[in-house]
Amino acid sequence: MASSADRLSLAMVAGEPSGDLLAARLLSGLKPHLPGARLHGIGGEHMIAQGFESHFPMDQLTVRGLLAVIPRYREIKGIQNQLRDRLLADPPAAFIGADYPGFNLGLEEQLKAAGIPTVHYIGPQIWAWRGGRIKKIIRAVSHMLVVFPFEQEIYRQAGVPVSYVGHPLAEVIPLAPDEAGARVKLGLPQDANVVTIMPGSRMSELKYNTVAFVQAARLLQQRDRSLRFVAPMAGERQRRYFLELVAQAGLQDVEILLLDGQSHTAIAAADAVLVASGTASLEVALFKKPMVIAYKMMALEWQILRHCNYQPWVGLPNILAREFVVPELLQDAASAQALADAMWQQLSDVPHRLQLAQRFTEMHHSLLRNSAVESAAAVLRVIGRG
Repeated sequence: MASSADRLSLAMVAGEPSGDLLAARLLSGLKPHLPGARLHGIGGEHMIAQGFESHFPMDQLTVRGLLAVIPRYREIKGIQNQLRDRLLADPPAAFIGADYPGFNLGLEEQLKAAGIPTVHYIGPQIWAWRGGRIKKIIRAVSHMLVVFPFEQEIYRQAGVPVSYVGHPLAEVIPLAPDEAGARVKLGLPQDANVVTIMPGSRMSELKYNTVAFVQAARLLQQRDRSLRFVAPMAGERQRRYFLELVAQAGLQDVEILLLDGQSHTAIAAADAVLVASGTASLEVALFKKPMVIAYKMMALEWQILRHCNYQPWVGLPNILAREFVVPELLQDAASAQALADAMWQQLSDVPHRLQLAQRFTEMHHSLLRNSAVESAAAVLRVIGRG
């Protein structure tokens, strides 16, 4: 359906920083083909830098966790309804939902029913949990963009048009990371044994992971006094909260170099990484680093999620490899001692480190495409411009 305005209009929604980055990359691929198009909806700083018009601040949507959304439901639903009404009154050529499926699939379903083509980027992890969501996806999505090769067949079998566009991180992270350069940048000795700890970028992740991660660092330090610890912080709020949690637990004696951002530099500089489950674990794999994946959460949320998972892995490197190539320690299993023991194994097992590097290099190649070009081409086909 064409826009009622004189110029072509595309609407998009990203609800959190990772979606903002995805959408911005897609916009960079679209803009050369759609000069003068109106790009609008809800997005963050990276989308806005591409000329995007955001009708609401993106952080009004950003919320993490099944239970955390409950007190914000009416506010978020109100934003969804306002945006829906705006788009139905002046239909865009297509709507693109950048991840954030809880919000975007509901909006896409209403827009598609009104005749507006809908694209969803990236595919929800129905292969991991909530497989019943495919019924909603069929109703809501005109075309799905996926970032993992194995996802194509899932959507094809369900009758959802799909394009594999590669994973943007595989383009951003070099095939041969520069460990020496990263250590120079961080002021770390070239011969140091470096452990990077990444308890998470969200406040809820910090709340549940920080103390166990830092206690594990203390135990590792007791085994090897030469170990150096680095922790990238996603922002000033996260840094303050991290330090507050460390102080409350009496762990100020653990020497950790805190960084403002620079997560990729921190991973590149590391000998091994202790990382919260999520996209960061894929980043570590693309940097070809040994790791231990860990995650803790609210007890009630854990009880809900542990019965919903369809496969034995939660970490993306293990899911892509279809086996436990790196350890996963979740909830009660993620004790400080268990994390320290698992990390020590990752640091000291040289044949395992070499084998991992080879597996992760193969994984990197499988995910490498020009995602901006591929995703833009798929959208252009949907709107009849491809």
